[in-house]
Amino acid sequence: MADNDNQFWFNTKTHQVEEGMVSPAVDRAGPYATRAEAEHALEQIKANSEKWAAEEAENS
Repeated sequence: MADNDNQFWFNTKTHQVEEGMVSPAVDRAGPYATRAEAEHALEQIKANSEKWAAEEAENS
């Protein structure tokens, strides 16, 4: 299991990257292995949401 203190998280409230579990869980996305991955969290979240919405529409 990975050490959460050495992972990066994206704070969805402040839009800042944090190292370790700094903020409450409700405000965090992650964990991410690198700072760069965490910096692009919103893009990945949006892409996943669009993908899942398209899959759901196909299955309806």
